[in-house]
Amino acid sequence: MRTRTTQESHGFSRVECQDLYITYFLRSVNIMNNVCRLLDLRYPIIQGGMGNISNAELASAVSEAGGLGTIGAGTMPPDEVEALIVETKRRTSRPFAVNIPLQVTPHATEIAELVIQHQVSVVSLSAGNPAPWIPRFAEHGIKVIVVVASVSQAKKAEAAGADVVVAEGYEAAGINSPLELTTMTLIPQVARAVRIPVIAAGGIGDGRGLLAALALGAQGVQLGTRLVATKEAPFHEAYKRRLIEAKENETVIVGRSVGRIRRVMRTPYAEKLLEYERQGMSPEQFQQYTSEDRHRRGALSGDFDEGFINAGQIAGLIDDVPTVAELFEQMMTEAKTQWQSLSELFR
Repeated sequence: MRTRTTQESHGFSRVECQDLYITYFLRSVNIMNNVCRLLDLRYPIIQGGMGNISNAELASAVSEAGGLGTIGAGTMPPDEVEALIVETKRRTSRPFAVNIPLQVTPHATEIAELVIQHQVSVVSLSAGNPAPWIPRFAEHGIKVIVVVASVSQAKKAEAAGADVVVAEGYEAAGINSPLELTTMTLIPQVARAVRIPVIAAGGIGDGRGLLAALALGAQGVQLGTRLVATKEAPFHEAYKRRLIEAKENETVIVGRSVGRIRRVMRTPYAEKLLEYERQGMSPEQFQQYTSEDRHRRGALSGDFDEGFINAGQIAGLIDDVPTVAELFEQMMTEAKTQWQSLSELFR
C-alpha cells in the first residue's frame, strides 16, 4: 500500500514516491525524493541505454514499474530510433528517456530533434561534450542527464546546465572510460563536487548495491546488466542464461591495447578478441571486431562464437529472471532490511 495525496497532473506526488513499507527508510536518508520529483519517478532507478539493442518492451516495463526506462540510440538510424520512441509512448504514459552517445552516433542532431518533436521528457547524453546541446533541450523543458566518468566531467556537466549526472564506474558493462575509476571511489567524490543529483552506475544490481550507493552520496542508481535478466527484456535466452551462470570473474575488458575500454562476458568470441589483442590490432580493427552487428549477434541471436554480449561485474550476483516490477520491489525491500540491520550497529 501507499499513502496517497492528490495526484499531480502526471505521475506520483512526493508522498507517493514513498511506499509505506519503506517510508521511514526513505525519510531517514532524506535523499530519494529529489530525483523522484525531478524526473517524476516512483523509484530512483534508471535504465542504462543499451545502445543498438534497445527496445520498447524493456524501456516501457521499467517506466511502468516506477523507474525511468531508456532507449539507447547507439548508432541506429533516426527512423529506427523514432519507431522505438513511438512504440514506447504507445506502451506507457510514464516518463522515459532517450540516450544519445554524442560522439558515437552519426545522427546526434537528428535524434535530438526527434526527442523534442515527440516531447520525450528526459534525455541522457554520453560519450561527448554535452554543453552545446543542453540549452536546446532546456528550451523545451526536457530534463537532461549527463553520463560522466570523473569529477571534472561532473563539474563541467553541472556548469553547462545538466539536471542530473550519472557517475559510472568501470565495473559497468559495455563501453567504459579509459580512466577505469571504480564506482566505490567515484561516487563520493562526484557527490561532494556537485550540487545536482548524482546517480550511481556500475556494479549495482540489488538492494544492497542501492543502499551502498545512497551511503556514498548518490540519489539513485542506474541498472544495465541486471535488467537484461528480466522477463520483459526481449534478449536471447542464452544471454540471460549466461548471466545467471556467471561467476564473479567471468567478465573481461577488451580494447585496452587500443585505448577503448569495453567490458564483455567471457565467451568464445571474447576469447578471440583477447587473442587478437595479444597479436596486435589497430583501433580500426577493434572497431570492426566489436561492431554493432557483432553485438546483435550475441545479444539477440545468442551466437557467442561470432558475437559478443556486454556484461558488468554484477553478473556474478544474478541468479534469477524476475519481472522488472518484482526486481524493483525486491531491491527496495532488501535495501530497507539491510538498512535496518546496519542501524543496529549504531545504537
